[in-house]
Amino acid sequence: MAGKVDLDGNAIKPITICMIGAGGFIGSHLCEKLMHETSHKVLAVDVYSDKIKHLLEPATLDWADRIQFHRINIKNDSRLEGLIKMADLTINLAAICTPADYNTRPLDTIYSNFIDALPVVKYCSENGKRLIHFSTCEVYGKTIGAFLPKDSPLRKDPAYYVLKEDTSPCIFGSIEKQRWSYACAKQLIERLIYAEGAENGLEFTIVRPFNWIGPRMDFIPGIDGPSEGVPRVLACFSNNLLRREPLKLVDGGESQRTFIYIKDAIEAVLLMIENPARANGHIFNVGNPNNEVTVRQLAEMMTQVYSKVSGESSIETPTIDVSSKEFYGEGYDDSDKRIPDMTIINKQLGWNPKTSLWDLLESTLTYQHRTYAEAIKQAMSKTTAN
Repeated sequence: MAGKVDLDGNAIKPITICMIGAGGFIGSHLCEKLMHETSHKVLAVDVYSDKIKHLLEPATLDWADRIQFHRINIKNDSRLEGLIKMADLTINLAAICTPADYNTRPLDTIYSNFIDALPVVKYCSENGKRLIHFSTCEVYGKTIGAFLPKDSPLRKDPAYYVLKEDTSPCIFGSIEKQRWSYACAKQLIERLIYAEGAENGLEFTIVRPFNWIGPRMDFIPGIDGPSEGVPRVLACFSNNLLRREPLKLVDGGESQRTFIYIKDAIEAVLLMIENPARANGHIFNVGNPNNEVTVRQLAEMMTQVYSKVSGESSIETPTIDVSSKEFYGEGYDDSDKRIPDMTIINKQLGWNPKTSLWDLLESTLTYQHRTYAEAIKQAMSKTTAN
């Protein structure tokens, strides 16, 4: 990897990265990128290592001396500060980030996303270490356009729904709508990080992901996750497709989302890692505004793509409508649109996403069919036998 230069033509020196949450979906793809394409070292911190096992074993791998796994729960482990001190950069990916948990486990959600992140910020600030903190597009909450009359022509004006890091307000539902516990905790830790930068000189970058999608994302209930759990929308729909069940559209599936391929998003993160002069002090939206669909359109597209990759015909009733109360429980609320403005990341890092929605769905569903289809068939046959 010798001879690599940053966006300003300066040689990129190998650094040591403390990655908290390295064993998760984003962490596993970022670790792969760092091992395959850079000379950086990673201190991988997590309670699970299943998704990065292929990077840790066998010990003869080319990068074996550049990645160490530390099985640590950051809630209560005194070793965390030592690892942050050993590193040049800390990346914090740890979080509860499944919508079904926000209003059924609001305390865990708030503690995970705010209280547990406090020591990480504190250790980085006190020890003069750079921090890349992963937040969420949920900090924006609802759009201004959501509050306009449904027939208002202003609803079509991007100023009322495109989300900008430096000007868009953060609009949450009422306190009793506990779905906003996640967004509120994430926003407060962002404000704390920003204040540490302003008052104590903390070098930071905040990432706001907009629906990152790809292999190893989330969990399939009862196969590689809890039987009773409800994953995020794409894994939820994948689970239904694998089991040949109708896809459940919450409140008609009218919410609009944008989706980005994980490999595109990781390119953006690597640019942040290797261009601190351009990334420090910034908040970056990382999404693909070209891949915008309603949740209903997503369900229709996923049904078509899955038929293609699996060779199976679509089921007779591909979708059914359910209420948010029935699906998520009391206290659920949602944002209408999440479309990122990409001006800042494009200006600072010259980055743009590449992969179309169809292509990223095809890649993800091909992986899921290969990985889970047989296990689900076996699980279903056991259930039928019993």
